[in-house]
Amino acid sequence: MMECQSFFRTVRREIMKTPMSASKSHMSGEVRIGQTLNKHEEEFVTRRLKTVQQSLKKLGIDCTLDNVPKIALLGSGGGERAMLGLLGCLVKLEKIELLDCILYLSGVSGSTWCMTSLYQESNWSTKVNSVKEKIIQTHKGSGVGWGDANSKLKKYYDEKGMLSLTDVWGVIMVTSFVKEIDEHIISEHQVGHDKDPFPIYNVIDKGCRQQNNGDPWFEITPYEAGYSIIGAFVDVSKFGSEFQGGREIKHLPEMDMLYLQSLCGSCIADGEINMQYVLEKIKGFFNKSKENIFQVDGKLEDSTSPTIEEVHQLFLDLVEMNLCALRGEDTSPYEEAIRAKLSELQLDLVEIDETDGVFDPVKRFTAAASESLKSTFQSANVYGNVIQSVFKWNWGRKYNFLYKVKDDAVPIIFWDSKQRDYEDAGILNNSPYISVLRQERDVDLIISLDFSEGDPFETVTKAAAMCKKENIPFPKVDIPPNEFAKDFYVFEGHGEAPTVIHIPLFNTVNCGVNIEEWRREYRILHLPYGPDRIDSLLNIAGKNITNNKEKLLDEIIKCIGVKSAKH
Repeated sequence: MMECQSFFRTVRREIMKTPMSASKSHMSGEVRIGQTLNKHEEEFVTRRLKTVQQSLKKLGIDCTLDNVPKIALLGSGGGERAMLGLLGCLVKLEKIELLDCILYLSGVSGSTWCMTSLYQESNWSTKVNSVKEKIIQTHKGSGVGWGDANSKLKKYYDEKGMLSLTDVWGVIMVTSFVKEIDEHIISEHQVGHDKDPFPIYNVIDKGCRQQNNGDPWFEITPYEAGYSIIGAFVDVSKFGSEFQGGREIKHLPEMDMLYLQSLCGSCIADGEINMQYVLEKIKGFFNKSKENIFQVDGKLEDSTSPTIEEVHQLFLDLVEMNLCALRGEDTSPYEEAIRAKLSELQLDLVEIDETDGVFDPVKRFTAAASESLKSTFQSANVYGNVIQSVFKWNWGRKYNFLYKVKDDAVPIIFWDSKQRDYEDAGILNNSPYISVLRQERDVDLIISLDFSEGDPFETVTKAAAMCKKENIPFPKVDIPPNEFAKDFYVFEGHGEAPTVIHIPLFNTVNCGVNIEEWRREYRILHLPYGPDRIDSLLNIAGKNITNNKEKLLDEIIKCIGVKSAKH
């Protein structure tokens, strides 16, 4: 999306207004502002570069510590395809002894599902094959049962008092792909990963994207969460807590990894046109989880009037009524039947008017009926919140840690909003170039693994166009017209620009003339892959690494030469 160009114009103007040195940072309360790395990342980089130096030496490449190249590996979005594709590539990078040469591992969307699975294991890089087998065993398994999924949804509700679609999407859909509920928190990854690349998870700020203002690019690491371009960060354990003037005024629990997976993998959040798809998934969840939803402490709730069956059916009717509305069909038969059933059960319809922010009459009736049903069973609160979360279309809402932070480096758009909404970064660009293009990270070589469904060059050409317009160092990207994707492209760095290696997943080398067949086989919204498709995808992704070992080494050697010439 070329929208990103205007973002950078705005952000660059904001940054140019501030007298702050690009080499310094300062604190505004508990918020760190500045174009620098936090001290923990700096310490990690110092240690990791020594590991890279030793790894290169094992490959017969000698260089001084000053000339060790900083290499970033990017994993694009692409749902389950990206999750497995990245895993297949990492396994082969370890096999050709290049994994320990990677400084940063940055992902968006589906690639982050792979990353969260990897970082469950301490120093996973030292045991890649066994970790891979564990992940694949889980991935080929039966997955999360309806009872466990329902319990997790209730847990989210109990913790927060409400549900966002990010909660619902994570429990209903993300678990169907990753096949587990990961309740670890990212700050746990501060220890036990000194032998792994530094992970960066990427999302975007929805309001900045829609308003073409501020900084849309938001990164989450084991230490900090914050805006990549303007350089405004908060301790990751406090991301989501309530802030004012740079100080935490109400602490909330740190998000777990399932929520992070859902936040990063929420491309469906891009527009309410996807509401019908989400409602269909919720309808399926309701149908399959009735016995589990109406349980408290492992036992079915008890009531003679209304019965579980009656309340369950009313919620299903509310979902179906909204689906009818989205299809442009008459909803009056459903509304009349629901009104009659509520009257029969002696349940008064709660009044919901336009002052509550619900203007559509079908949504307003749904909200009213849901509120009425909440009094029937304790578990009905969950049902009601799930349905209402859809037409509120609330994704990734968090308290804004920049609320009332009046600092020249912080764009005005952040000053007065108590909350911000975050969503899948792939909506803006399906690869996380921005996170590793931060000047302070000083990356020399970017290896872009592209698992996108559409144009295999879109992510790199978007990044190039944006950087050219905004004077951000980036190599020239020239793709011949009607190019059939090959398995290895090099866009040479110059001056301060890094070299970019671009590797499309499906290409003429590993797919021959059957590229389109492979793409159709691994469409993003296909059902979760079966065992044979999982193995095939791991294999074909891995070929993109093993087939190009010498080319990768050549580019690393070139980077060392460039750095040597500068020193």
